[in-house]
Amino acid sequence: MRTGLRAALMASVVAALAAATVTPAAAAAVPANRSWSADLAAGDGSGVRTASGAVTLDNADAHPAPHDAATPRGAEGGPDLAPTGYLTLDPRTLARPTDQVDSTVAGTTPAGSSVVVDVRGRRADGGWTEWIPSTPTSATGSTAQLPETTTVVQSRLVLTGGPGAEPVVTGLQQDARPVAATEGVPDQARTESDPLTYSVFATREGLVGGTTSNGHVITDRDHFVALPSRRALSARDTSDYSVKVCAANGRCAFAPVWDVGPWNTRDDYWNPGNVRQNWGDLPQGTPEAQAAYRTGYNGGNDQFGRKVSNPAGIDLADGVFWDDLGLKDNATVTVTYLWTGSVRTSKIDTEAAAGAVEAKAGSVQIRSAPSTDAPVVGGAANGAAVPVVCTAADGWLQIGDAQFLPASAIPGAGVVGACGGTGPDSATS
Repeated sequence: MRTGLRAALMASVVAALAAATVTPAAAAAVPANRSWSADLAAGDGSGVRTASGAVTLDNADAHPAPHDAATPRGAEGGPDLAPTGYLTLDPRTLARPTDQVDSTVAGTTPAGSSVVVDVRGRRADGGWTEWIPSTPTSATGSTAQLPETTTVVQSRLVLTGGPGAEPVVTGLQQDARPVAATEGVPDQARTESDPLTYSVFATREGLVGGTTSNGHVITDRDHFVALPSRRALSARDTSDYSVKVCAANGRCAFAPVWDVGPWNTRDDYWNPGNVRQNWGDLPQGTPEAQAAYRTGYNGGNDQFGRKVSNPAGIDLADGVFWDDLGLKDNATVTVTYLWTGSVRTSKIDTEAAAGAVEAKAGSVQIRSAPSTDAPVVGGAANGAAVPVVCTAADGWLQIGDAQFLPASAIPGAGVVGACGGTGPDSATS
């Protein structure tokens, strides 16, 4: 079970502004399709209300997340919890590639509240970059530097406040700065790379009936994971960011990232130090909680000043923990962060696999061979992203070494080469 207050969706504080109404500065004339006003009414919200063209934090439905403070606040050394909601906006296709998006927010931000704009870009291989929290440039403006050029961008509003201090967004003006002509277009021949894999300590999340950072209500034997950074937080019921988790017993699970934690909310430890949001001096792949617990890093505390009592770098929902991995206690696992590689993935659909004995309780059982008689060696959550390696005999797909799923569970896999083949599609889907 996660120790201490559950670290959930963190709102990076732009600045604690006095209660006031602000409006964006008039935009200069810009090329068509470079600057736009976001359609707030079309966004997918969690913990917010949208009405009459405005987005308001909904304290009743917002998820409680720790304030992003340098020192802990609240009783018994724990951080204050602030209601946090977000609005994921529709993707925007641009006429020219960009690697930087500037944002100007109009609305009200009472003292103690904040509004942050996260931005991400579509990669040439069809996946997404991680969400990049915008850096403030003024009282109402901010900018996000993307890790690579793109022609499709998407933004997410993160609202944090509290009773009597609910931020309201009435407008969002955005400007995608085109790359210089000499920089060309996004690299369509992105070098193939395997996703990053690290060994970290895993804890069971539990919390059935609670709400995750993306607004998902946790069910009995649920199938998702939590990582301590919202940079890799999938929107509710999506799996843009999924992981493969393998235990020492040989079982593996595929699941989407739907929550933020454990311990920290700004620790994308899988990234190199020059990219990592906090604690860039730690080795890549080492969670801050692990360093705090084992070597006394940061005085043995997490980002909120709480004493770290276990080295967890990932939380597992009960279905992943008990059913897919067969764990009985918290343990060290191997985690592959699937979005960090270039191999294309396809989504699990348990409804499409309904009627097969492999589809059960929100996941599909993974077999060690392409047969229902083969031993179960894990599970893949509904909606999780999996890399399809090749087509095995009798309607089975291989997704890893000695890991097979019925083809009916991955209806979007498309045409995949046969296992043992030599064609271009024999290694990836």
